[in-house]
Amino acid sequence: MTDLSVWTDEQRPSRRRRRKKRERSGVLAVLIALVVILAVGAGGYALVRAVGGKVASTLSRTTQDYPGPGEGTIQVEVVKGQSLAAVGRMLKAKGVVASVDAFTQAATANPDSAGLQPGFYKLQLKMRAADALTALLDPSSRVQAKVTLPEGLRLDETLKRLASKSGISLAEFQKALKNATALGLPAYAKGNPEGFLFPATYEVPPDTTANGLVTQLFRSYARVAKSTGVERTKRPPYELVVIASLVEAEARHDADFGKVARVVYNRLAQGMPLQFDSTVNYALKADKTIVTFKDLGTNSPYNTYKHTGLPPGPINSPGEKALTAAVNPPAGDWLYFVTVNPDTGETKFTASYQEFLRFKQELASHQ
Repeated sequence: MTDLSVWTDEQRPSRRRRRKKRERSGVLAVLIALVVILAVGAGGYALVRAVGGKVASTLSRTTQDYPGPGEGTIQVEVVKGQSLAAVGRMLKAKGVVASVDAFTQAATANPDSAGLQPGFYKLQLKMRAADALTALLDPSSRVQAKVTLPEGLRLDETLKRLASKSGISLAEFQKALKNATALGLPAYAKGNPEGFLFPATYEVPPDTTANGLVTQLFRSYARVAKSTGVERTKRPPYELVVIASLVEAEARHDADFGKVARVVYNRLAQGMPLQFDSTVNYALKADKTIVTFKDLGTNSPYNTYKHTGLPPGPINSPGEKALTAAVNPPAGDWLYFVTVNPDTGETKFTASYQEFLRFKQELASHQ
């Protein structure tokens, strides 16, 4: 059998010598252990305490946090795509939280932190990290206005509402619209923004300008125009927006939008004047429920009692339902409609002039 040991026979120590050597080593280890124990008892504890204190101090610094509740106020911005760590660094730099680690630890412990939204927020200085995170997740902490533009507003009404709700002056919006095409107004609008400031609810952060907000409205129109097919039909898209604005002004219930659009198309096909009170109101910049005979004689290209065909432009900002109706109205032979009950908005449609006259009598009975 081959000997793989590194010892030769002459060098191999005897078992007795090896046993004595192990015994001496064991005694030495015991003595060393006793010395260490005595050292600890005589003052080594102070050394251990000092080292432990330094470690604890280091850990405390990495998770340093303010006790709260905070003081003063400060506005901060969370940017789209910003990581939680980046938000923590921003808050630390602005004096909101004591450390980045405290904020990221609070975020890790809160599953809702994944829903943190970009925007401007009103916080306090020297907040507890968990409280700062809670405030960022609370929509009421967001510093921004909201502007709701209902369907059917005229351009002048839209601009006044934008100015009153956004804090941006009316003059700034009027100035912005002088460069409307550059801000996103479609080329087929031929520079006329009426009908293209899309009705919706918009958030207005503190740094928003008139140009920026107008651009948002035009982009909203472009998105809905694409989804409804406004730019994919044989009829010019500008005419479709004009028709949609008429539908928006005349229809009272969702079920009526398509029928009103069909009446427009049927009258245009037969060369009949549209005779819509809404176009007279637009010419007068009024909102009359009942127009007078004097009103019907108003000299304006928007007066569809005096002029056949479509008015020269939209009369309001139509919403998605009206645009959909203009693009794809239902089949039908209707030429007339009357809202027979102004309180409920009940509207009746017919192809018969005699029935139309009966509908007008029904309306008179509700007035």
